[in-house]
Amino acid sequence: MFKIIMMDDSQVGKLQEIDRSEHIDLIYEMKDGQITEITTDHECSNWDKNTLLDIQERYLFELHHGGVAVGAYADHKLVGFGVLAHKFRGINNDRLQIDLMYVSKNYRRQGIGTRIIDELMKEALKRGAKQLYISSTETRSAVSFYKSAGSVITEEIDEELFNKEPKDIHMIIQL
Repeated sequence: MFKIIMMDDSQVGKLQEIDRSEHIDLIYEMKDGQITEITTDHECSNWDKNTLLDIQERYLFELHHGGVAVGAYADHKLVGFGVLAHKFRGINNDRLQIDLMYVSKNYRRQGIGTRIIDELMKEALKRGAKQLYISSTETRSAVSFYKSAGSVITEEIDEELFNKEPKDIHMIIQL
């Protein structure tokens, strides 16, 4: 059982409770507008100290600039969270980005990510967005999750986000 709540900056320390580790057996790569599969065998560890600090800084930056965060709690432990960025993007300035989205390893495939993304979609709609923009890690688990939430590969790549993460799979969800 888990509870979904709106998070604030006082909960930034809770982000360390997330276990992002996973075994990665398949990644995707975009080539000439087509997605290709690449078999791999990689263990993604939990956050190191520097990565956690970067995640916490992004979380705080978005909240201090008008973004929102949604968290999933199980027995007072943060087991998942997502952040809706504050900045509108796209040619029509009608896209909001899901900036961060994580569910702890032992809590995946229980509907937590779906509940979080549903709350972020509702918030994006309230703010006037017509689409969610997702710059997803290239792993099967992440891309499959976003596809199950209704995302498709976007033809309009956000240059700023692409330059930050050129290996990411860039997708949108129509709201």
